[in-house]
Amino acid sequence: MNGQITALYHYPIKGLSPQPLQQVALQPGQGFPADRSWGFARHNSGLDPENYRPLPKNRFLVLMTDAALAGLRTHYDPQADVLTVHQGDALRLETDLNTAEGAARAEDFMASYLDLGPEERPVLARGGDNRFTDISVVSPQMMNAVSLVNLASVRDFEARTGRAADPLRFRANIYFDGWPPLSELELVDREITLGDVRLRLCLRTRRCPATEVNPATAERDLPVPRLLQDHYDHADMGIYGEVIAGGTLRAGTTITL
Repeated sequence: MNGQITALYHYPIKGLSPQPLQQVALQPGQGFPADRSWGFARHNSGLDPENYRPLPKNRFLVLMTDAALAGLRTHYDPQADVLTVHQGDALRLETDLNTAEGAARAEDFMASYLDLGPEERPVLARGGDNRFTDISVVSPQMMNAVSLVNLASVRDFEARTGRAADPLRFRANIYFDGWPPLSELELVDREITLGDVRLRLCLRTRRCPATEVNPATAERDLPVPRLLQDHYDHADMGIYGEVIAGGTLRAGTTITL
């Protein structure tokens, strides 16, 4: 069973824009560099910057609860620690997250954009050695897992439901094609190779209301979890993998069971 990687993405700030990558170097036991390395924690999240512990995704500003986040086009430069935010064609924010003043500007912007009162002002959190992934609460290994989506599975979903579904709804690190639809869901605990990289597939990705949000319009216009349940008797789309052997990935890299 052979396929090819079609696109690579990381999500430097949890809940904000995907950033495409031309290539990525992976290391054993680690996820995508700079993936979910920042997050805007809610005012009552329980985040302790001095004694970090993984938190559930609903403790952050995320698409699951804040669909309007998809209306922003954001870019984070991990070398300069600079976050840039556009809304439409307008530049709304450019700030250095590595300074207290720059982080405060980012927090103020998000509070204003989401119409949060002073008592609900979010806190910009930097993960450091941790990642704010959705499954970070499962285990340290899962925190560093990478996510994969099979484009044939997305097309099968579209055919069964009669609804178009932008694959970016699923916010994967690795998009690939060439495998039978949903075949990846039966491969938990199996290993796959992607060029020189080897992954152990470890957990099916159960979908939440974040996938209901159209990444182009910021509208909650497609009940993905319910449609998955109706047509497949489960709400899974995609799979997580743990990096067993490192290497470099790029579009066109062969993916093989």
